[in-house]
Amino acid sequence: MSETHELEGLVALVTGSSRGIGRATALELARQGADVILHYHQAQEAAEEVASLIRSRYQRRTFIVQADLGTVEGCQHVVQQALEAFDHVDIFVANAGYSSHVDFERLSPEEWNRSLAVNLSHAFFIAQGLAPPMKDRKFGRLIFISSLRARSGSPHGPHYAAAKAGLLGLAKSLALILGPYGITVNTIVPGYTLTDMTRQAIEEKREAILSRIPVRKIAMPEEIARAVAFLASPASGSINGAILDINGGIYFPS
Repeated sequence: MSETHELEGLVALVTGSSRGIGRATALELARQGADVILHYHQAQEAAEEVASLIRSRYQRRTFIVQADLGTVEGCQHVVQQALEAFDHVDIFVANAGYSSHVDFERLSPEEWNRSLAVNLSHAFFIAQGLAPPMKDRKFGRLIFISSLRARSGSPHGPHYAAAKAGLLGLAKSLALILGPYGITVNTIVPGYTLTDMTRQAIEEKREAILSRIPVRKIAMPEEIARAVAFLASPASGSINGAILDINGGIYFPS
């Protein structure tokens, strides 16, 4: 795929960018000309590999920040480090997530709270910190990565489904609040996507999953990344408060 320069001169922050959709997104944004701030929680080596690829393939600037986004302090640390490294952030992709399978009646308050903190609250607190300089510059792109479970629910992860569904309401609210300042806020809802986190489950149930998807195809992280890059571009300025489902037709929202 040839390089484009739709995002030339822009700075992007992608949470959870050491693997999966976040990794693919960071690389795609760099390919299209953005400088990229990478975030990781535990996978330092993987994050450093992504940074190396960005520099060698695309000659873009990059910066790595470590933080636990399950805490308010971790979110504030990411904002502080990002703004110190680049002065401003034009694009924020809230991709970091946390998933666990727990029976409803055994779901502890700690597990519930961590799921909401990582999957939902981190998007709010980081957006809150980045909004003032975006407003000053009259430009910003906030893109939240939700999940098919926000649409369908989950029998083994109500905490995850609830948190990811919360992103939809948060994005619409921020779209109303920030739109007048040239800042758009949109959500992408991926369906089955082949990542390190989902690979084992998908491989175990591949035929059953494919039989439910009209296009008979599992999405790749790069497909989600290309959608993120479009929503991040100046060309998408009239798209605000939208929800983009990328699921091969497995679920049609009403």
